[in-house]
Amino acid sequence: MIHSTKEFLLQRICIFANQTFDPNSDKQVVSLLKSRFNIRLPQRRSINESLSSSVSDHEIVQLILKYRAMA
Repeated sequence: MIHSTKEFLLQRICIFANQTFDPNSDKQVVSLLKSRFNIRLPQRRSINESLSSSVSDHEIVQLILKYRAMA
């Protein structure tokens, strides 16, 4: 069940992004959020902290955090 939930999350993330990418890749996440959604993450100790502080900017940020928590 967890695997299918993770796959479902990945599918939703890619639909929002309108492209496939790896939500576990810090570089790809930062690049996608900046170019596609005009979301610039604040400087924090980790990318997950940056994502957490930007969670209200767009639903995709919350989905990426959920996905990364399952890794």
